[in-house]
Amino acid sequence: MAAGGRLRPVAQVGHIETMTADDEASLAPVGLGPFDEEVYRTLLTCVDATPAALAERLGQPERRVDAACGRLRALGLVIRMSGRRRRYTAVDPEAALEALVRERAGELDQVRGSALALSSIFHAARRQAGGGSTVELLNGPEEQGRWFVRLQHQVRSEMMVLDRPPYVLAAVNPVEPVRLDSGVHWRAIYAPEALEIPGAMDEIGDLTRRGEQGRVLPGLPLKLAIADRRIALLPLSMDVGHAQGLVVRESTLLDALVELFEVYWARATPLGAPPVAEEAAGTVPDDDRQLVQLLAAGLTDSAIARQLGLSTRTMRRRTRRLFDELEATNRFQAGLQAARRGWL
Repeated sequence: MAAGGRLRPVAQVGHIETMTADDEASLAPVGLGPFDEEVYRTLLTCVDATPAALAERLGQPERRVDAACGRLRALGLVIRMSGRRRRYTAVDPEAALEALVRERAGELDQVRGSALALSSIFHAARRQAGGGSTVELLNGPEEQGRWFVRLQHQVRSEMMVLDRPPYVLAAVNPVEPVRLDSGVHWRAIYAPEALEIPGAMDEIGDLTRRGEQGRVLPGLPLKLAIADRRIALLPLSMDVGHAQGLVVRESTLLDALVELFEVYWARATPLGAPPVAEEAAGTVPDDDRQLVQLLAAGLTDSAIARQLGLSTRTMRRRTRRLFDELEATNRFQAGLQAARRGWL
């Protein structure tokens, strides 16, 4: 063992020259300040050393070097050897620095996880102060779900909705009946896939009785909700798990979305229409009227059978009879004939 205030070199022939931060990458990213790093690199060149020996080597006050050794020890880069005199030796850098890298990576992950929450606070403050920007990006299904509920609560006179699965929220919407009962004019265009969900037709029937005007449009390519023609929610993807969406406020973009809804509305087939006058409807049974509405809506045979509580075979037999009555050979012709007779 070397005498008290001397460095103990790695080899008996002498010590290795101290590496500087210029020779290797800086260790600042794992929490080392420049002076602590200089002390650490010096200690790596010898088996062990006292703070006094390191101070002599570096030309620095012993108290400053001793404090640096304490910080290096707290980081797990050096250990203090036994004995009354403080003597330090370096831990293998491969293991010690890797541990610091992992720890710092975990801290950065926590910061990354806080970014969305901090961003929400940032945007919320600006929305409150200035009413929000014209277009606001929403990240994730939770934000979209909250905004859809918010629009329904805030709407005063008119709601326009393009409805198709998959859904961010539960398929059953508890807010709409309340808003319909309060007098909100509600128009909804459904994709056929939305009507194939078990219980969907029963829910739409209840909404129709409360005042919703519903139509169906095969091939509906997007979802959309517009409240009072002044604010819209536009999902950008059908991938619910990683969905993004836009909140669009009054602008030419919002005007275009309103116009798009009206174009789809004109093309869509009415659902759940109230019974027409007997002279216009003839003697068509309500069951046949419902069947032709579902056929015109584009539902599959199996989905129509489920909605009517029939077997697929029985449903197809009724469809053939209905086609004969309407003098039609396919669904499109049946829909046209039914509309002319006032069935839709």
